[in-house]
Amino acid sequence: MNAFIRAFRTPELRAKIFFTLGLLAVYRLGVFIPTPGFDYTNVMICAEPTLSGGTSVLGMVNVFSGGALLQLSIFSLGVMPYITASIIVQLLRVVIPRFEALHKEGQSGTAKLTQYTRYLTIGLAILQATTIITLVRSGNFFVGCALEVIPDQSIPVLLLMVMTMTVGTVIIMWMGELITERGIGNGMSLLIFTSIAASFPSALGQIFQLQGWMIFSLVVLVALVVMVGMVFVEQAQRRIPVQYAKRMVGRRMYGGTSTYIPVKINQAGVIPVIFASSILALPQLATSFADDQAAPWVQWVNTHLVMGASFSWIYALVYVGLIIFFAFFYVSITFNAEEIADNMKKYGGFVPGVRAGRPTERYLQYVINRIQTPGAIYLAVISLIPLFALVFLGASQNFPLGGASLLIIIGVGLDTVKQIDAKLQQHHYEGILR
Repeated sequence: MNAFIRAFRTPELRAKIFFTLGLLAVYRLGVFIPTPGFDYTNVMICAEPTLSGGTSVLGMVNVFSGGALLQLSIFSLGVMPYITASIIVQLLRVVIPRFEALHKEGQSGTAKLTQYTRYLTIGLAILQATTIITLVRSGNFFVGCALEVIPDQSIPVLLLMVMTMTVGTVIIMWMGELITERGIGNGMSLLIFTSIAASFPSALGQIFQLQGWMIFSLVVLVALVVMVGMVFVEQAQRRIPVQYAKRMVGRRMYGGTSTYIPVKINQAGVIPVIFASSILALPQLATSFADDQAAPWVQWVNTHLVMGASFSWIYALVYVGLIIFFAFFYVSITFNAEEIADNMKKYGGFVPGVRAGRPTERYLQYVINRIQTPGAIYLAVISLIPLFALVFLGASQNFPLGGASLLIIIGVGLDTVKQIDAKLQQHHYEGILR
């Protein structure tokens, strides 16, 4: 509490906090502004079964948009186009040498990659908005709802709807960058944090209504225990010691210091869960476009590869397998042992007991593989919580106390607290002359 009081007593930091809260309030306001062209009354009627526990192929996007997707508001797409574009640009560094060269150029190269990410975000937003409107027109967005959601389906109206959703995504991207520059923390992460936190009261209220006080209290207690455990795991890291030899540069001597390379247990973060959920959403998306909903393959997919009211071991095993695969895949791309070993060798660094060069690279790869194994299992266990909540508690498939939602809440919360603490130390550091 003392840290928060000191934060509000510091004028500069207080201004950053209020600026961030103001933009978050504007973001939440935009969630409830409907997109022109939709019949908002019919949209809310059709969305009610989905919000009260039905399944939806776009469930994760709805959680990340703070419920804006099912309301078909101007912020329906949320931050998902930007997240997808960022991941694609990051993965393209492995395929396109130009992107890797820009990454190594420093600030100017990063600015160029950010510009590419913005352009790709706009393209993805147009694609996703077109897909959503097509699903709504075909009746596959709100399954089982016969009401007319788009009264006027003329080309100008449809183009206006696509443009409105795309501009909404651009506004979200702009607000996220403003928070990053003039506020506290990573702007996009805070927007996701706000969207997910907004879904907590309704999810917990649903459990209270369906299960009563006893189960509700048990769920809250288990959630607190899980969150405390996740904080410990997210903070845990393996520190690989690095020693730098002394070297003469001109008349000055550099090096001779000791440092370490931090390797987190959950090095991949929430990305494997997002990838796995996206892959598993493709079969259900394919069935929604099928002409014959009674076809055997459609029934098999809906029974075994869709998270429904009954527990499916096939779905759980495929989900866990995809998470573990993407955890190792993503870390192998983002943690470049060869590059780290080369940089250490270039500046005279070495791991005690390990020769520089190829032996250091093999040692780093060995350590990251050993650390990533429990990290991938940890991600898989956390991601199965919504599935068990759906089956045994009757919660909706977008149950926020688990999976990607809880991982983002914990990760963003810890990162924001660290950034506030770092700014406080800058303002209240007395120094040796005091």
